[in-house]
Amino acid sequence: MPNHQNEEVLLRVEHLCQYFKSVKAVDDVTFDVKRGEVFGLVGESGCGKTTTGRSIIKLYDITSGDIYFEGRRIAAGTKSYRDAINQAREEMKQADPARKAELKQFIAEQKNAMASAKANHKAQSCVTDIQMIFQDPIASLDPRMTVYETIAEGLRIRGEKNKEVIDKKVFDVLEMVGLVREHAGRYPHEFSGGQRQRIGVARAVVMNPQMIIADEPVSALDVSIQAQVINLLNDLRHQMGLTILFIAHDLSVVKYFSDRIGVMYFGKMVELADSDELFDHPLHPYTKSLLSAIPLPDPVYEKQRKRITYDPLAVHDYKTDKPTLREVSPGHFVHCNEAEFQEYRRQLGL
Repeated sequence: MPNHQNEEVLLRVEHLCQYFKSVKAVDDVTFDVKRGEVFGLVGESGCGKTTTGRSIIKLYDITSGDIYFEGRRIAAGTKSYRDAINQAREEMKQADPARKAELKQFIAEQKNAMASAKANHKAQSCVTDIQMIFQDPIASLDPRMTVYETIAEGLRIRGEKNKEVIDKKVFDVLEMVGLVREHAGRYPHEFSGGQRQRIGVARAVVMNPQMIIADEPVSALDVSIQAQVINLLNDLRHQMGLTILFIAHDLSVVKYFSDRIGVMYFGKMVELADSDELFDHPLHPYTKSLLSAIPLPDPVYEKQRKRITYDPLAVHDYKTDKPTLREVSPGHFVHCNEAEFQEYRRQLGL
């Protein structure tokens, strides 16, 4: 797994599971985000990217796993503890007296661990340290609130009561994102899509967060406006020292903007590597399929471009040898079994 001993790690996600009844939206996902970097999370619609981001910012109570921010556990799931307790209780029905005593002790330990996890993450607050920019700039802004009220709301919730301080911060952040003071008194419907997204960015950065989760912030915008918003985020990243979790399905945008990229498929992280490494040496068949879908403004190349179709049942045999996320080369992780692991290392000449 990624090296968690690195002091630069700001966010660490361990074995994150987010289930909605029988639907496994996110299933055993592990990764970390280093301070100051842009970590891209890509995959097709419905693969669990947005759910992962919403789980990190605690919009959902996670099913299982742990999320750490600056070394503090900010979210903990209890399903793994409950499953272990239920399994132990089932085993007790057939166990001898000595084994029953061991299982009783184990159940007590699991209950204590579960109570500790719940109490620990509830005591931690990261409301101002992590902010989110949502995908749809229209749906994420309250149509009844002016731009000023939208941006100032977080400051007021945090306890700021001095109107002069709020005014200065709101006007400063409006100018920072490319808007003007006169926009503060207007409502969301009076702006274009790109301007609305800038308002969403302003609402996030006014809290002076350490990390921003950008959930497909440009997918609803025109191509020319996409570049403006990406450049704005890039400028703010360097200006404010931000760490960004950038969720998207446009790989060309992610390559330009991200330091490292994680590829998700069907709720699982299937490949994780540096941006250049992932594009130069993709290993997982799904990553290759995604990369083959990127169009280039070259008619000769486009005529010869072959789409790679990913069929997991055809390319994987996981009947006996089960897959896990393994480090194939330094910093390059792939979801594979032992046979695939050896094959990927051979492809890289290792």
